[in-house]
Amino acid sequence: MSTSARIMKSSLVVLAASAAVEGFVSPVPPSGAASAAAFSRGAAMAPLRMSSAEDEVAKLRAKAQKAREEAAALAKEMGKDIETDSAVATKATPTKSGLSKDEASSLSSSVDFDGGDASSQAASLDAIVESGDFALWKAAATGAAGTSSQAPLRPYPVSLNFLEQRSGGKLTGESLGVSGEMDVSLDDFKDATIAVTLGSTVAAIASLALLPENVGATLCYLFALIPVGFIGIGSTAPGIIAGAISSFQGTSDDQAQRDDRICRHEAGHFLCGYLCGLPVKQYSIVDTGFPCVEFHPSAEGEALGREFTSEEIAALSVVAMSGSVAEVLSFGQARGGENDLLELNGLMRRSKEFIGAQKEQDLTRWGALAAFNLIQANMDKYEALVQAFKEKKSVADCVAAIEAR
Repeated sequence: MSTSARIMKSSLVVLAASAAVEGFVSPVPPSGAASAAAFSRGAAMAPLRMSSAEDEVAKLRAKAQKAREEAAALAKEMGKDIETDSAVATKATPTKSGLSKDEASSLSSSVDFDGGDASSQAASLDAIVESGDFALWKAAATGAAGTSSQAPLRPYPVSLNFLEQRSGGKLTGESLGVSGEMDVSLDDFKDATIAVTLGSTVAAIASLALLPENVGATLCYLFALIPVGFIGIGSTAPGIIAGAISSFQGTSDDQAQRDDRICRHEAGHFLCGYLCGLPVKQYSIVDTGFPCVEFHPSAEGEALGREFTSEEIAALSVVAMSGSVAEVLSFGQARGGENDLLELNGLMRRSKEFIGAQKEQDLTRWGALAAFNLIQANMDKYEALVQAFKEKKSVADCVAAIEAR
């Protein structure tokens, strides 16, 4: 029984006992002379019933007093709990009204983002949050990230129709690239496979016919491996093949748009990962020329073979989908999320709780919707982060861009 229910029950007992006591000790004398006489005659019989009545009254009074004491104790206990929780909450989040970019940069520089130790990194950021200087680290887990939900990291089933409605028509299976519909169609993949196979076959035959025997045989084997490699890459990383086909067809982004897309994709990952409380595992400038961020799956790091809790899977779902969502918000179509989906699928297979095909789809769509809400609610932070990525700033500077206010 809850504390509130126990207090209510005790109060009802007090009222009932008080009413019963009043009924025993406050009899109303009948009116009129005849009634007075009858009352006088009845008074002679009263002593016969008085002893039992007094005992009952005493029992009820004792019960009422006990109920009052219990109710008072429970109310006092509840009041202490509420006061304590309120005090803890106030103490845990004494957020300061303003924090300049230089101040935020100075604080974030004190955190070791390069050491790769997830627990120490998380502990350092937790301490800065408790001091009231930072406010957005782990904010998505507490509902303080500007979302309408007080618990944005609690997954629930999300259909494609619901996802489209809640995002104002921006997030669809096609725009996210999760419905099987892409800029490059299945027929394009078939045509490319046939072209690669025929081209390799012709090249192999020509090498045997036109080149010296040893050289021709070697090249023939190499050309024979090209279709195998093409199919292997298409099976594991279809985005690479799709990008090559798009480039050949002339439908790919120009260099400036491609750079902007990369920065916005990675900035989406960084913002949502930070809001979900995931420590940075690796941050480096890759062959694209811009920083790429990778997170630890939890504040405890990533132990080999460790299974993930439902809360960790929820956070990872949001972070995995955040890059594609960021692309959709800027360009209307995501093109760089295939590897994120493959990685998320691998992480879901390490969940403590079994995740079937339907739940996996629900989590993926919910992660996209949660990422959409987080980015939309913190758009100014996101744009500052995009600029930091374009300028190839450090992790500390990126954190400062998020926390400055």
